[in-house]
Amino acid sequence: MKRSLAIPTAIALLLVICHSTTCFAQDATPARVDEYVRSEINKQRIPGISLAVIKNGRIILAKGYGFANVEHQVPVKPETIFQSGSVGKQFTAAAVMMLVEDGKISLEDKVTKYFADAPTAWQNITVRHLLTHTAGTTDYPKDFDFRRDYTEDDLYKRAQAIPLAFQSGERWSYSNLGYVLLGILIHKVSGKFYGDFLQGRIFKPLGMNTARIISEEDIVPNRSAGYSLIKGELKNQEWVAPSVNTTADGALYLTVYDMAKWDAALYTEELLKKSSLQQMWTPVKLNNGKTENYGFGWSLNEVGSHRLIEHGGSWQGFKAHIARYVDEKLTVVVFANLSQANTGQIAHGVAALYNPELTPPKPIED
Repeated sequence: MKRSLAIPTAIALLLVICHSTTCFAQDATPARVDEYVRSEINKQRIPGISLAVIKNGRIILAKGYGFANVEHQVPVKPETIFQSGSVGKQFTAAAVMMLVEDGKISLEDKVTKYFADAPTAWQNITVRHLLTHTAGTTDYPKDFDFRRDYTEDDLYKRAQAIPLAFQSGERWSYSNLGYVLLGILIHKVSGKFYGDFLQGRIFKPLGMNTARIISEEDIVPNRSAGYSLIKGELKNQEWVAPSVNTTADGALYLTVYDMAKWDAALYTEELLKKSSLQQMWTPVKLNNGKTENYGFGWSLNEVGSHRLIEHGGSWQGFKAHIARYVDEKLTVVVFANLSQANTGQIAHGVAALYNPELTPPKPIED
């Protein structure tokens, strides 16, 4: 059988494409991604999606699908701005770690150091507990009025009045109020509103030019509208008070281009030392010695033997997800403008098109 003279070149190319023991499927063409994403849009009835696939810190695909605004039939594009939901928590956590590196905060500081009039029940809560959702603080109570404007002092007093669900370090339980408190803490320590701190220390240095705190009052080019399915009918997002859209538990405007710059920086020490990032991506240890797969504003998972650092977000008719397969240096970012959208599923599905080894196990049907 004749051998082609091109074989050595092909092998060399394959070696470049393959990393460690896994091979990055360069033949996962945009057409295959398009087909998959459009299928999910139809299946989940999502008005619009913005998607970015990032490899080695560089965008290899950025695309919009569907409509950013259904009423005006405005198409989604990569420049379209979506709300972050709890994807914003990773930025709050990074801000805290910057203040730790500045020597202004210690992770083991009791929060009573910063909130002198805190309830007695808070005396054992540390900054680390707030970052890892192990403080015992709760989510927003059922009677929380999202249509009322709150000052930071109002929010602090509201949190004070809610009994702890458990003693610090005993359990893990997701707490938006814990991250609201971290935003107030950042303000106390830095002297800057946490959103201004993010602008000065993260967004501007990285060139995240469209990243910012939510404002429905300002003119924001390329802003998308959020939607929900109510009894099968598409409805506009519910209105909330302006101040509720400024808290540190996840109230940011972002594009996939912003997220690509953020992702690239996380492979460097441009913002934080590697030791600080490693702390953010270390599973929290409970008082009983067991661990939970959560760090500081990041969920820590594995697909087979592949590490996955990720987080989702949901707020005001928007869903968001960032999935970072750090061993492959592959990241997928998905923004959608439907509260019921499963952006995590879409992000995982797109990743699997590029590397079949990243295919998540099928969930057991209920």
